[in-house]
Amino acid sequence: MDGKCRITIPPGFGIGYKNDSIAEAKEEIDLAEGTHYLLARNGRGKTTLLRTIAGSLASVAGRTLTQGKLQFVPEDIEYNDDLSAQVILRALVPKVRRKECFSFADHIELDLKKNYRNLSTGNKRKISWLMAEFSCDLDVGNVMLLDEPFTGLDSYVREAFLEYWSEHDDGICRLVSCHPDFDSMVINSAVLISDGEITSASSDQGSSWGTLKNGLK
Repeated sequence: MDGKCRITIPPGFGIGYKNDSIAEAKEEIDLAEGTHYLLARNGRGKTTLLRTIAGSLASVAGRTLTQGKLQFVPEDIEYNDDLSAQVILRALVPKVRRKECFSFADHIELDLKKNYRNLSTGNKRKISWLMAEFSCDLDVGNVMLLDEPFTGLDSYVREAFLEYWSEHDDGICRLVSCHPDFDSMVINSAVLISDGEITSASSDQGSSWGTLKNGLK
């Protein structure tokens, strides 16, 4: 595989539980550095696909290939209730990137002094996102699997995330499971799960979420 980071899903790769297949790739899907969105209707296997790529769930058939430092950020990460956001991030983010991390935390209005138990769902999501993004090793390739990172976030923070991704995609391949909340959102690269098939869609001009979702089954 060329490049520092990549996810390759081979034809015939299937996700599911034991011998019960949810969806199968009909052709090779190759994701290089940049941000790719994982889109599907509820219950079609988005989290299952991410867990399978991460290696925490066995595939029904075939196997994916990843190149780079792999991080899987599930929707429901929990931290110690009695620790502040700052203590959690200080423990998880490499020292060389802490200043940058804390600065961005301030930008997205995360109160670092608050204990985890007192944070809203959206602010808890911010901690997981910050931990993942600022744990990336900029000297090597990174593969980041993000499961519903926008849950509980207001539009200001979602836009901040999108802007950060657009400016920081060198050496990072992100696969982001989400439900875009506005039809005009432009998506340049997507992995789709629909009607039992895993496919991809990409365009230099991008496709709107409104167009893509109409084809999902």
